[in-house]
This record gives sequence, structure tokens and C-alpha cells, in this order.
Amino acid sequence: MSLEQQLIEQLNQLEPSHLEVINESSGHGGYFPGKESHFKVVIVSEQFAGLRLVQRHQKVYAVAQELLSPGKIHALAIHAYMPSEWQGQAPASPECAHAPKS
Repeated sequence: MSLEQQLIEQLNQLEPSHLEVINESSGHGGYFPGKESHFKVVIVSEQFAGLRLVQRHQKVYAVAQELLSPGKIHALAIHAYMPSEWQGQAPASPECAHAPKS
């Protein structure tokens, strides 16, 4: 099973009303087809009620912990929202300084 699918399975523990897992590995240095190292997560869940942003991130890290080890996921961008905060769009990811140049 791919890292992306494993990450989705883990994040479903947070009972999201909206979940996007985007493999952004191709925009980073050392990319080759099939590489899974950099992900962006957009997650909307009632489980974030009453939590500050850092606590929401900690909750996401806790469920994804086994995937955040050497040789697996190198970077995880997290956009965690309550349903009342979700506007339907997360911010764009910045360009990587080491991204392959065209």
C-alpha cells in the first residue's frame, strides 16, 4: 500500500468531514517517479474543537507518527480546520528551493 493511502487511513481516525492528501514530492529535490516523501494535508474535523493550531498539528502528527520516520514521509504540511472555519480552499504550497528546474 502506498504511503499516501496509509496516510489517508491514519487520518481517517480523526473522522474528517473533508480530507485531502496531496503528494507534493514532484516539486522537491531528488524526486523520481513514484517517490512519496512530501505531502500536504487539508483536514476538517470536529475533533479540533477547542484546540489551538499547534494542538491540531500535534493531533495529526500523533495519528501519522509511524509514517513520519526515516525512509517514509519527510515533510508534512498540515492545514487543519474546524467545519465552521473551512472555506473550501487551503493556501497554496510554496515553491521548494531544491525543486527540479525546467
